Amino acid sequence: MTDALRLGVNIDHVATVRNARGSGYPDPVRAALLAAEAGADGITAHLREDRRHITDADIARLSSELAIPLNLEMAATDEMLGIALRHRPHAACIVPEKREELTTEGGLDAAGLFDRLQPMVAALAGAGVRVSLFIEPDSRQIDTALRLGAPVIELHTGRYADIDGAARADELRRLSDAAALAAKNGIEVHAGHGLTYDNVAPIAAIRQVRELNIGHFLIGEAIFVGLDASVRRMRATMDDAR
Repeated sequence: MTDALRLGVNIDHVATVRNARGSGYPDPVRAALLAAEAGADGITAHLREDRRHITDADIARLSSELAIPLNLEMAATDEMLGIALRHRPHAACIVPEKREELTTEGGLDAAGLFDRLQPMVAALAGAGVRVSLFIEPDSRQIDTALRLGAPVIELHTGRYADIDGAARADELRRLSDAAALAAKNGIEVHAGHGLTYDNVAPIAAIRQVRELNIGHFLIGEAIFVGLDASVRRMRATMDDAR
């Protein structure tokens, strides 16, 4: 197993800025191409039910213009399954979604949604789409991912990012233990949510983690230093931690 750690850049909030004025700019596809030039290994985009940022047209363009993998974040709905099967991105990460939330507020309850997820995972896998489940660092959820045949999990790092001190150390141990358990059972481990230059290193140092997906912070930082510099610094911080 290679020790390289991949960086997926989430471009949702370039689209958020665009949609705030109802204009055609800034263009999230242009941001994706710039991120790729700066060292991103993949691009993540969340097509929400309410289309608050990424749109169907964005997904179509990303699918045709990207030379690096596209990871489509999607809710477990028939509509999103149909879109994923039509575009066949490299990967589809199934996430929880509520209209009233500002951003994804926690991991997917894969265990509680097993019957709903089982045919979706099978359909995506049958279309050649690599399925990922965005879950909490919990053994029950990892066991469910294994039973569903999902080849990838993405561990939710939001709680880790929002706390500090002893509580953060405890959460880091939970994440590390979960990553080890998943990898032991043949599941590839990704992680993401709330990661910044200041908190990413301990997550990047977890050897079983193969990919980090980071978006809001990088797009925010790009306002001050540009997207190229923002991505390159994150790439270097991750590499140094490895």
